[in-house]
Amino acid sequence: MTSQTAPRVLVGHGTENDFVVLPDPDGRVWPEDRLDAALVRRLCDRRAGMGGDGVLRVVGSAHVPDAAGVLGDELSACEWFMDHRNADGSTAEMCGNGIRLFLHVLVSEGLLDRATCEAGVLVGTRGGPRRVGATADGDYWVDMGPAREFGAGEAEVAGRTFAGRAVSMGNPHLACLTDVDVDGLDLTGTPRFDSGLFPDGVNVELVNVLEPGAHVRLRVVERGVGETRSCGTGACAAGYAALVAEGRAEGTVVVDVPGGRLSVQVTPTTTVLTGPAVLVSAGELCPEWLAG
Repeated sequence: MTSQTAPRVLVGHGTENDFVVLPDPDGRVWPEDRLDAALVRRLCDRRAGMGGDGVLRVVGSAHVPDAAGVLGDELSACEWFMDHRNADGSTAEMCGNGIRLFLHVLVSEGLLDRATCEAGVLVGTRGGPRRVGATADGDYWVDMGPAREFGAGEAEVAGRTFAGRAVSMGNPHLACLTDVDVDGLDLTGTPRFDSGLFPDGVNVELVNVLEPGAHVRLRVVERGVGETRSCGTGACAAGYAALVAEGRAEGTVVVDVPGGRLSVQVTPTTTVLTGPAVLVSAGELCPEWLAG
């Protein structure tokens, strides 16, 4: 039987953007003073921990101290809250790949019925409420809210300077359309950017347009993580930037990331991201590791 000293843990991914998932419906296993930044970093360590781009705690909104502040009047409508931490232990506002995996976990754990989810359910995040749903073919979609452009900037990556659009998807992005082959770039370093425009850091997207306004290839360096195999909010920012570059306010863009393929539908009022979510493993955290 699982106990407080051997809590359950899952590992999963959305287009290879991978997460350690901690089921904690009633908020008793991982209260705020236990799931601190140091423990998150240990969980995400790919050699000494489970390994992941971040941690997702599956918890009822009523058990999250700051949920009321970010959800406001929608608190009662959001039964579940995606408590998302970056791999460096910092909290994160929103993750399009993570929230699809989050809903998949709710369904797999029997906490929500998949058929019910096809119409969409509201999930709380630190970026505000998000409606997430299941598709008939096994994928998941999430209404990411509108893409909000808030300026232009530059990032220095791999010894080159890339110009881009500053886009908020609940978290900050710099979407850089470029003719430089993104597959050939070394993204192991930390991008340099305008801290005045991005005081809380930024996710940098490097984007090759394969078909104008319809198909792009993306690599992304996420704040607090480094390069990831995929980024849902980054795909949305890239899709938005690709459409704006063609003078369009709406459309659907296929986004290829190193970990697979996503679809981004942009309208003047919102953005819908669709893609897969996969659970890889389930088990328990051993007491000897927790005590380390």
